[in-house]
Amino acid sequence: MSQLQPRFGRMIPAMVTPFDENGELDLARTEQLVDRLITGGSDALVINGTTGESPTVFYPQKMDLFRVALSAAKGRVPIIANVGDNCTADTISFASDVEKLGVDAFMCVVPYYNKPPQEGLYAHFKSIADALDLPIILYNIPGRCVINMTAETTLSLAHNCDNIVAIKEASGDMAQIKTIIDNMPADFDVYSGDDSATLDIMKLGGSGVISTIGNVAPDRMREICYLCANGDWDAASAANNALMPLMEGLFATSNPILVKEALKLAGFPVGGVRLPLVDATPKQSKQLQDIMREVGVLD
Repeated sequence: MSQLQPRFGRMIPAMVTPFDENGELDLARTEQLVDRLITGGSDALVINGTTGESPTVFYPQKMDLFRVALSAAKGRVPIIANVGDNCTADTISFASDVEKLGVDAFMCVVPYYNKPPQEGLYAHFKSIADALDLPIILYNIPGRCVINMTAETTLSLAHNCDNIVAIKEASGDMAQIKTIIDNMPADFDVYSGDDSATLDIMKLGGSGVISTIGNVAPDRMREICYLCANGDWDAASAANNALMPLMEGLFATSNPILVKEALKLAGFPVGGVRLPLVDATPKQSKQLQDIMREVGVLD
């Protein structure tokens, strides 16, 4: 018997941001990518997360991306806007503007660089939740933010803020993730923040994944999530193992360098990455091409 369908579904790509040859936003390609990911089986889309190069896409450009994603989606799936920043006031101000566009939810990352204590994390997210009406997905990624949001802080927010409805957990700490799942409100969702951890997190009772590989193989990642949800663990494990070389291969260098390269290799180029990221080397591209062939996402 499957778990109840989460409000945003189970397989949610964190969409890459297409750029043109000058490194400017390619909004026409963005429309095409949104449609490609939805028809490929995505349940929702996160726009301008880490994989969308959020650090180098500034507020006016984020607004353009959100508008185009909403227009292209045509209400077929929820559009989740990443609005998180390391300044609470800026996050609230920007999110208030984004809310007016008609997005379905927000994603907010743990504040990076300024290293707040747990009390600061709680106050940051509580202030954002109190100021906004839309559902909020927390995003815990210590590898990029330097600090980890503990299970206790996450659970306090989940129980005390009605519109904090989910977390993208990329801590890699399965004991922490299990504590959240075992003690969260009934309508709260835990999403894996790493494709390779999705099976293990769903075994604990997680809802699915906010996915990088979903840009490249949305149908394959969707299959894994729904096999897990239906408790078909043998088939889920087989599908997961078959795709694992690419889940890991996409992170051979900093994300999203190789996701964009993979889309180019698959015949759907979305441009390069903005500095300080740099495009894949010929050697990285060749290794990636071999992996894509090995797992069957490239002929």
